[in-house]
Amino acid sequence: MPKLKTRKSVAKRFKITGTGKVLRAKAWGNKKRLAKSARTKRMYDKFYEVPSAIGKLVRAATPYGV
Repeated sequence: MPKLKTRKSVAKRFKITGTGKVLRAKAWGNKKRLAKSARTKRMYDKFYEVPSAIGKLVRAATPYGV
């Protein structure tokens, strides 16, 4: 059976944890970075969990994990 291809755009945008959760970064993190407060900039550094419906699509697009 041939190898399955990974969607590279999905692999760059998401992380899969060891327990199977799918994480994403927040959008607009680098837009007008100087105007943002330090607290706001710290919030953009974190990763957030994706809803389960989107997580299933991400796992299907990355058959070998991200």
